Amino acid sequence: MNSILLPLSQAAAVPSSRTWFDNPAIQNKLGYALVETLAMTFVSGAITVILGLLLGLALVSTGKRGQFRNPTLYWVLSQIVNIGRSMPFIILMVALIPLTRLLVGTSLGWQAACVPLTIGAIPFYARLVETAINDVDRGKVEAALMMGASGRQITWGVLVREALPILIQSATVTIITLLGYSAMAGAVGGGGVGDLAIQYGYQRNQVDVMVITVVVIVGIVGIIQLVGDMLSRLVNHR
Repeated sequence: MNSILLPLSQAAAVPSSRTWFDNPAIQNKLGYALVETLAMTFVSGAITVILGLLLGLALVSTGKRGQFRNPTLYWVLSQIVNIGRSMPFIILMVALIPLTRLLVGTSLGWQAACVPLTIGAIPFYARLVETAINDVDRGKVEAALMMGASGRQITWGVLVREALPILIQSATVTIITLLGYSAMAGAVGGGGVGDLAIQYGYQRNQVDVMVITVVVIVGIVGIIQLVGDMLSRLVNHR
């Protein structure tokens, strides 16, 4: 597991003449850092999409246009979402260290970073889900009610099905946001590409490492966006 700070004597151990892909930091550490970044991004992303979808549906169901209107419960859920969305991630990560240690057993590493990543992203995705579901044509809901559809059938067969392209696009945005947060997690021992960029690109002033890590992150973002757009078009039957 990578440490955040290293002695200056170790920093001097990397020869300045060895740069770019000849740099030991790139040769020996980039691959593992990339795996850590992908792991924390997609593990936290999967949990976020599942729990965020459920929370978003709860907001819709208890809201003004919901099937189970409950202004008090909606207000409580909405405030939780608002507070979660307004919390800066770096502060949230530090504040959740006790909970992270309780759940994972440590506050360092990509597994630990998944805890604040997930908790920080769930409210963000839940609000996107609420917006997407509320944009579904109400005429389709009324038609389903007239045909005797149950609450579950309306929720999953009408609302979620009709909003699925937007939900996938929202999930894509959320996962890309998590990727950016995962790089930030490297500042406090989360590992991954962000940790590599801080240790070698910033602390040891190795510009080649910084440039390559940025290019890698941009490439991952492009791939995620491409896959998300393809899936959104695939499920769009309009």
